[in-house]
Amino acid sequence: MNDSIQFLISGLTIGSIYAIVALGFVTIYSVTKVINLAQGEFVMLGGMTFFSLLKLGIPYFIAFLLTIVIVMAIGWLFEWAVIRKAKGADPLSLIILTIGTAIFIRGIAGVIWGKNSVKVEPFTNNEPLNVLGASITPQSVWVMVFMLLVVMVLYFLIEKTMLGKAFRACSVNPAAARLMAISPRKMSSLSFALSAGLGAIAGLVIAPIMFPSYDMGIMLGIKGFSASILGGLGSAPGAVIGGLLLGVIESLGAGYISSGIKDAISFGVVLMILLIRPFGLLGEKNVGKGGL
Repeated sequence: MNDSIQFLISGLTIGSIYAIVALGFVTIYSVTKVINLAQGEFVMLGGMTFFSLLKLGIPYFIAFLLTIVIVMAIGWLFEWAVIRKAKGADPLSLIILTIGTAIFIRGIAGVIWGKNSVKVEPFTNNEPLNVLGASITPQSVWVMVFMLLVVMVLYFLIEKTMLGKAFRACSVNPAAARLMAISPRKMSSLSFALSAGLGAIAGLVIAPIMFPSYDMGIMLGIKGFSASILGGLGSAPGAVIGGLLLGVIESLGAGYISSGIKDAISFGVVLMILLIRPFGLLGEKNVGKGGL
């Protein structure tokens, strides 16, 4: 029983990270219909930038906020320098552009930070807590807390603000949004900056757990994209459900079968689910209709 709870808690922790990364995919896709396969690199930049700022002696909280601002600026620059210049390109070309950008960012990161992992101190005292006989670190609790905060802030932003309405208008009908004095170009830039910010938050909260390195974004990007597909690309609730489900499946697979094939198990289950529901768990009503 204790083992099951331990695996479940571990799965929810890592699943929360996948959910935040998946929300980054959904944010961009909902507004621009671009699948950004460089999303995992934003996560890496979050962790590595945080490490560098702390090494410079910048106070922990200020470094946290500054990291989000820096990565959001990189996301905005990415949209301006790459995606906007390729206006009118077909979806496959845009995907290839994002892959190329991911490789470029990873290469630059390898030159700046080297190939080794780095260590970041946890947010608070990291003495393990006992929950129903299972052990959980305070940093894992922070991961789940930040996932919930991200979901609530995104919901408020998209559903309760004029900016969110502009996002949804551009998602549903960019031409009609333009007639209403809403700039799809600006909304596209904002969506990339917001998505980069989400990636930075994911990188920040997992940095004390996963020891960030220049290439950590590869697998996190794949897992986040898988979670968004599993939940239904374009659906924010689906991204959260998909991320948590993927994390739990992975943890249970590692615990009860083998940690060496945990990725094969989780991706295998995702494939089986998608064979039954090709549009994802919540994708039927949301894909292409502004799921945010």
